[in-house]
Amino acid sequence: MAEHPAYPVGLRLTGRRVVVLGGGQVAQRRLPALIAAGADVHLVSPEATPSVEAMADAGEITWTRRPYEDGDLADAWYALIATSDPGASAAASAEAERHRVWCVRSDDADAATAWTPATGHSEGVTVAVLTTDARGRDPRHTAAIRDAVVEGLRDGTLVAPHHRTRAPGVALVGGGPGDPDLITVRGRRLLAEADVVIADRLGPRDLLAELPPHVEVIDAAKIPYGRYMAQEAINNALIEHAKQGKSVVRLKGGDPFVFGRGMEEAQALAAAGIACTVVPGISSSISVPGAAGIPVTHRGVAHEFTVVSGHVAPGDARSLVDWRALAALRGTLVVLMGVDKIGRIAETLMAHGKPADTPVALVQEGTTAAQRRVDATLATVAETVVAQDVKPPAVIVVGEVVNVGPGEPVRPAPDVSE
Repeated sequence: MAEHPAYPVGLRLTGRRVVVLGGGQVAQRRLPALIAAGADVHLVSPEATPSVEAMADAGEITWTRRPYEDGDLADAWYALIATSDPGASAAASAEAERHRVWCVRSDDADAATAWTPATGHSEGVTVAVLTTDARGRDPRHTAAIRDAVVEGLRDGTLVAPHHRTRAPGVALVGGGPGDPDLITVRGRRLLAEADVVIADRLGPRDLLAELPPHVEVIDAAKIPYGRYMAQEAINNALIEHAKQGKSVVRLKGGDPFVFGRGMEEAQALAAAGIACTVVPGISSSISVPGAAGIPVTHRGVAHEFTVVSGHVAPGDARSLVDWRALAALRGTLVVLMGVDKIGRIAETLMAHGKPADTPVALVQEGTTAAQRRVDATLATVAETVVAQDVKPPAVIVVGEVVNVGPGEPVRPAPDVSE
C-alpha cells in the first residue's frame, strides 16, 4: 500500500473519554497535555510512576489498577497505548481499530492510527510538527523544529504580524539588569510587537537595535518636560501614544515595581482608561550580586536579605528607611542607587552597631560587558569608591555573603540550620 502523509487535525477532547494504557514515563509525559485539554482521562495500569499517581490522587485522572482488558476502549474518543506488554498493546490496538478509536502507540508508530506531534505553545498559539515521510521519521529532528518555531515566537525573533486590530495599550516591561539575554521571554516578544518603545537608560539597550525601522523609540530621559515633572511627562507620553491606537512598551531596567516607579505609571494609565500589562523583570538586587559570584543568601551565613534604596541619605527628612533597624540585622543588605551616598550609609550603619569590618562589595554595570566588582569594608568603602572611581549604576552588597564564593571557606553564623 502506498504511504501517504498523516492528515493533521486538532482534537477537541473537552469532557470526552480518553483511555491511557500504561502508567510509565510515556504516560507521565503525555498526561498533562490531555488534562490541560479537558479530557476525561481514564488510566488503566497495574502500576504508575509517582508523578502519575499524584495526578490520580489529585483527581485529575481516573486510575484503574489492573492490566488492560478487552472492552477498556469502549466509548473512548482517543487512546494512548504505552504498556510494556507487547501482547496487550497489540490487542488494545486491534480493539481501537474495531471501535474506530484514534489510537497512538508508543511501541510501534506504524501500527497506530494516529501520531502525537511535537507540540509547543506561545500566547494562544499551538505549534504542532509532524514528520511527513514515514520512512525517515526522526523525533529529535521534529522536536528541534518545534523548539525553534516556539522559541522564535516567544522571543520575538519570529514575528507573525497581527492582521486583526489589536487593542491599544501599554506593557510595563521589566528589562532585567542589563544583559539583553536576561529579559523575560514575554517581555522580548512584546518588545518585538511594539509600535512605540519608551525606554529607560538602564534598560537592555542592545535590544533596541533589533527593533524594526518603523518602531518609534523614545528615550525617557529626553522627553520634553514642559510644565510636567519628569514622571508626569513619561505618564503623559504613554497615555498619548496608547490613545493613538498604538501598542506601547515601557521598557524599564530590572523589575518595574522594584524602585522603578512602575505602579505610578500603572495608576496613571488606569485613571486614563488605558489597558496596562505588567511584565515582571529580573531585579538587579539579586541578579547583579549573583553575576559577580555573591549569593544574597547562603545556608549558615544569611537567613534574610533586605533591599533598600540609597538615593536618599540617612538623616535626610525625606528618608523612609530605618537605618538603626538595618544595622541590627544579621543578614545581607543590598543597596540600590547608593553609590554617591555610600559613605554616609556606612557611617550610619557603624554608628548603630554594625561592625566596621563588615564586608562590602560594589558591582558596577552588573551583567554587562563592562561589569566590575570592587571589594571593601564598611570602614573603607567611602574612600574605596573614590579611589576606584566607582560610578552608577552599581549594586552594593553588605554582609558576610560577600566572602562566600565557589571554593571559598564559609564562616557560618552560630545558629546554623539545615
